[in-house]
Amino acid sequence: MTTIRTLIDDSAAALSAAGVHFGHGTTNAQDEASWLVLWSLGLPVDSDTSPDSADSVASQAVSDEQRSKLEQLIAERIRSRKPAAYLTQQAWLQGVPFYIDERSIVPRSLIAELLADGSIDDWLSDKTRQVLDLCTGNGSLACLAAMAYPDVQVTGADLSADALAVARINVDQHGLQDRVQLVESDGMAQARGPWDLILCNPPYVNAQSMASLPPEYQAEPALALAGGQDGMDFVRGLILALPQRLNEDGVLVLEIGNEREYFEAAFPGLPVFWMDTSAGDEQVLLLTREALMHWSQEQPTQL
Repeated sequence: MTTIRTLIDDSAAALSAAGVHFGHGTTNAQDEASWLVLWSLGLPVDSDTSPDSADSVASQAVSDEQRSKLEQLIAERIRSRKPAAYLTQQAWLQGVPFYIDERSIVPRSLIAELLADGSIDDWLSDKTRQVLDLCTGNGSLACLAAMAYPDVQVTGADLSADALAVARINVDQHGLQDRVQLVESDGMAQARGPWDLILCNPPYVNAQSMASLPPEYQAEPALALAGGQDGMDFVRGLILALPQRLNEDGVLVLEIGNEREYFEAAFPGLPVFWMDTSAGDEQVLLLTREALMHWSQEQPTQL
């Protein structure tokens, strides 16, 4: 008899043997196999895709037809090297489900953790009302910000009309149409503010890293990843525009991944606060307008 546990174990073995890469919702073959098996069988799937999450149904028998369907899905994951989230059109951030397809990068921003655990709250003024999610992609951070701060209005901005179409699906599915506005914008050109809080997970991958990305990452829109030679092209424009885009007590929360060295080289001496996340304390930074203004006065050639 074939059981769900058998399917998960066999699928994990196949994924491992094929050498696929993870990082789009799961970090290992066993978790991804659990996700794909449950999804293919039409069973409830949530953000906890660890093997333990399937324990309650692990001994359940599956038919030959169900096994065949799952095997086709695993084969497609291996053949296409697309992230599993694109195959299921489903992703989660902080336990919240979001629709996703190839028009947008798979949501995985560490900023979601900071919204969920309140790490940003102490930096905000009691006047915080206008929030911008810049480079919103599928709109997940914009939705999470609206959920975290019931009194604010959120604008999700992105250069990609395709990504904004995906974001519209998520805003509508979560019933946030009255609180989340979506704007097509090149940087902040059409999202002028001023803003009390800007969240930004921009394209920041440097050219050398882009050239060596695994196929799963190459399946995503390059526009959402590529940040130029040092990964800081978009960030330079953002910092340049920031003094006129933040209110007096405004705050920027910026994700830069593994590019701290390049960030500090591009903005020497800029006083930022590095935020603790599950990936460490060097991937997301917080910058206040006050600190930026003091720094810019000492760096006349920078701004």
